[in-house]
Amino acid sequence: MTALLEAPGTVQVNEPERRRWNRADSIVGLCYLLAAFVIYAGLWGNLSSGYLYNSAQDQNMWEWFFSTTAHSVWHLQNPLESVLQNYPDGVNMMANTAMLGLSIPLSPITMLFGPTVTWAIALTGGLAGTSFAWYWVFSRHLVTSRVAAAVGGVFCGFAPPMISHGNAHPNFAVLVLLPFIVLRLIRLAQGARPVRDGLILGVLLAYQVFLGEEPLLITMLGFVVFAIAYAASRWREAVKMVRPMVIGLVIAGVLTLVVTIFPLWWQFLGPQSYHTLEHGSVGNDTAAFTRFATESIAGDAQAAADVSMNRTEENAFFGWPLIVFMVVLTVWLWRNVLARSIAISMFVMAWLSLGLEITVAHHDTGIPGPWQLLAKLPLFDSLLESRLAMACIPAIGALLAIATERVFRAAPSFRDKDLPLRWLWLGALVAVLLPIAPTPLETITRPGTPAFFSDGTWRQYVTSGSVVTVPLPNPGDARALHWQVQADVGFPLADGYFVGPNGPDDKRGRYGAPDHPTASLLNDVHDTGDVPAVTDTQRAEALADLRYWHADVVVLAPGTNQQALQATVELLLRTPARYVDGVWLWDVRALTANAT
Repeated sequence: MTALLEAPGTVQVNEPERRRWNRADSIVGLCYLLAAFVIYAGLWGNLSSGYLYNSAQDQNMWEWFFSTTAHSVWHLQNPLESVLQNYPDGVNMMANTAMLGLSIPLSPITMLFGPTVTWAIALTGGLAGTSFAWYWVFSRHLVTSRVAAAVGGVFCGFAPPMISHGNAHPNFAVLVLLPFIVLRLIRLAQGARPVRDGLILGVLLAYQVFLGEEPLLITMLGFVVFAIAYAASRWREAVKMVRPMVIGLVIAGVLTLVVTIFPLWWQFLGPQSYHTLEHGSVGNDTAAFTRFATESIAGDAQAAADVSMNRTEENAFFGWPLIVFMVVLTVWLWRNVLARSIAISMFVMAWLSLGLEITVAHHDTGIPGPWQLLAKLPLFDSLLESRLAMACIPAIGALLAIATERVFRAAPSFRDKDLPLRWLWLGALVAVLLPIAPTPLETITRPGTPAFFSDGTWRQYVTSGSVVTVPLPNPGDARALHWQVQADVGFPLADGYFVGPNGPDDKRGRYGAPDHPTASLLNDVHDTGDVPAVTDTQRAEALADLRYWHADVVVLAPGTNQQALQATVELLLRTPARYVDGVWLWDVRALTANAT
């Protein structure tokens, strides 16, 4: 640990020899994998129709990403875009969280076994893999005790925010590369082989772009805070680190740019790109740090919902015992420069995550938060600031590992009967970490797909146009994406659940397609159950919308306010619905034949 961040020529102790893989590493990895399987036991037990309850509509969306990417790969199409949703404008896959770095390699599994299997593999492997990646870095470069490294690793992969995102966001669960990116940055600071380390860093950064840019941005911000804190304590050594860091970062930047320049151009300037995605002020309430997450053993779903956006955005929720414990560890380890720098980055990132204005238990204090300095910068303007608290996770894991290592050095054996310090320490860790330990994620059975889609009946009604579902797919109801997947993505859908521009001349980002009069009308009927007095203007708008979507068939599946929706569409089209294979439909090809 002493030499982890020392510049060349300043190391005072000998580095331990490179550790080989041994049985302990295998046991740790298997334990992490078993824990992840337990968390997703409900999903693995029902891969045919299992659905993570707290994912809202995100599981439908992610399975669509996996299916569409696999379809593009196996049909030699451009995976950076798709017109299977939001037809005819399409979706910019790079500007969405499609995780091409994962969905492309797993495309054979998606094609053979379906996207739900890919979804389960991504989430399970993400939590277990992230834990093991941090364990590997900790055990080889931070501490000598594998027990200490395992403690840090398990927290990094199974902390409450990781479990929260594990309901719906693989891009925040599959963080396997981030520990090695941080390690390579430290290697650059050591200055031994800046060219080689720069090349390796460039490869890692480029691949992480295709796994998740937002986690990378958060990690880099946390590392910058850590580096500043370390440089302030060891500024003479920090000066010596500047040259190798500059060399390595330039090499890494150039290599990353060469690999990603076209996909990034497509993301920010290509079809259906957008400039910023505004979320409003979504900083953490200070109470979010001391409360327990929904899926923690000590969790209270109502208390967690009180200070979070939703179940998938419980980005703090470390619980008051761990918060107190971190303050104690920070004081105890303060004289250790590395631990102090890690602790400073932890507290600063937690502070930044409070957002534009500090809120304490729903009370707006009027005190501006430091996030105001970054909120308007490019890239940062699309980031949910509450997620900055996730940078605290590896910092906490590292401090737990360092503290455990120190205790184990002070008490060399578990057999000390006079003062069983190791056992006391492990007992303290259990007391602090057990309340925030995860519980299995709730899994429900997804409603069956109408036979119209699953049995291929749709082929009789779709020629070269799209399917318009009632209501149209949107962030609140994306079932149609699953129906399309069940139909082997054989037809395009109007509208959808994705992120795209607000309109042809408005590059602000939004969830779902730009508003069309007919989609808005049907959404209102779905929400209220009231059948409107349809006007001729609304009929003309419906015809224009159907022609814009190049619609071949309008389909209504059983669901909320189905009778009101059916009556509304019949009034709009002046045509009664036909019941075919589990759905009510309107064949509109004659109406849209002159669409251009």
